[in-house]
Amino acid sequence: MTFLCSAVCRVFVVADLAPLDTKVRVSEPNPRRLTLVEALRLGGGDKMKFCKRYAEYMRGRREKELPALGLKQLKKTLKRCRREFQSHHQKQDGGGGSKFVGNCAVCDGTFFPSLLEQMSAVVVCFNQHAQKLLKLHLASGFGKFSMWLRGKSPKNDGTLIQEGRDLVAYAIINSIAMRKILKKYDKVHCSKQGQAFRSKASSMRIEILQSPWLCELLAFCINLRQSKLKNKAITELYNDCSLTFDDDGKPTLSCGLFDSMQIVIDLTCSICLDTIFDPVALTCGHLFCYMCCCAAASVTIVDGLKAADPKAKCPLCRQEGVNAGAMHLVELNILLSQSCPEYWEKRCQTERVERVRQAREHWQSLCREFMGM
Repeated sequence: MTFLCSAVCRVFVVADLAPLDTKVRVSEPNPRRLTLVEALRLGGGDKMKFCKRYAEYMRGRREKELPALGLKQLKKTLKRCRREFQSHHQKQDGGGGSKFVGNCAVCDGTFFPSLLEQMSAVVVCFNQHAQKLLKLHLASGFGKFSMWLRGKSPKNDGTLIQEGRDLVAYAIINSIAMRKILKKYDKVHCSKQGQAFRSKASSMRIEILQSPWLCELLAFCINLRQSKLKNKAITELYNDCSLTFDDDGKPTLSCGLFDSMQIVIDLTCSICLDTIFDPVALTCGHLFCYMCCCAAASVTIVDGLKAADPKAKCPLCRQEGVNAGAMHLVELNILLSQSCPEYWEKRCQTERVERVRQAREHWQSLCREFMGM
């Protein structure tokens, strides 16, 4: 009791010693500079340049050994090209203020090959990390037990979904970085070569936002979130991704991780004009029903897309050689089957009849060939 009274008295004494007109100053912490992820979420953030933010962001990913774009070196190439052109033009025209219009053989010989090589490394690494993450999630009980025997302890759901979120952010940020440096190229050269390069990115397999593994990651995060609805920490961790249906029942997979760029993936098959069933992604990035894709490639379900003609084209973009590397989207298949069970059951019954018919015809043709009939 005595200690409490003395403590209270000390508080009042300190208060009485202070003059009445004294202003109490509360030391506020220095304003923290926004990270690249935070700035993109806010649609821009402070005035720090994107190149510096990107370098800081990638330095924080060194432990995961994720490759990055050399934006600084690419900008130096463009700056040197502009400076050389201006000096050359001043010597010829006596300092006229003309712009660089057209192609630059020197710049194009270093800029585009370097960007292509770096972006290819980013896409390959992203696909490998996403594949490894989804393999952990889809592993069976025996698979998880074998990982435990090898000393690889299975990760909890919170860790898996955070890694998936980081990979999605990595893909979006690198896509923004490529878009910005190509825009810079067009600005320096007053041309549309950068825009043309970006439009060809899909055929060159360097458009990371068209990677089927990105679609699988988004579906994976929604599946994991729905299976752990009671865990608020996990459900709040990935509220940026959602599967929605419009008034006509057409599904759309979207991710609003950043305000500056939103990913929207249409999940309607362009062949049957219905929700994709047993989804498969061609190497060009377009999604179709597996049976529809086999029919478009003139192959049976038994033979599969690997037996398709190498010159067979994508039904949508007409790009050749896209069937051999087709990929089944397992996570997306799980998501759609749980989101629209009635449609899924009806489609299962319809396709089961067609699959049995094609299998019967396939084996009958093999028997006829064997018998020499």
